[in-house]
Amino acid sequence: MTEQQRVSAIEFFESLNLAFDVFDFIEISNLKDYDFDSLFNELQDNNAFDIEIIYYSSAIEYLAKNDNSLKESLGIAHEMGYELKNLNSEILASMLASRYAYDDFCELENEINEFIENL
Repeated sequence: MTEQQRVSAIEFFESLNLAFDVFDFIEISNLKDYDFDSLFNELQDNNAFDIEIIYYSSAIEYLAKNDNSLKESLGIAHEMGYELKNLNSEILASMLASRYAYDDFCELENEINEFIENL
């Protein structure tokens, strides 16, 4: 991979505004070896979509901004088998942020495939 391709890859993934840095989970020089599915699997295997929101105030702020009724985050908690007595704002916010990170990445499949193909 040339230096120009490396810079282009960094700029491309930064422009996507993902909740994580793809290159924290894969070696940038190997990007050409991936397509969306293999990149997705690598990221998922390395827990890239697991976003942790710590501190009560940060969690409350995140939930107020993204799910002030808590309907979505409580639905995710239910899907994952949580009981109400085991939940707190940090868990709810982290689960919601993780779901958004996952969904946001999946929505970019065509753009990511096209970028890698043209690399």
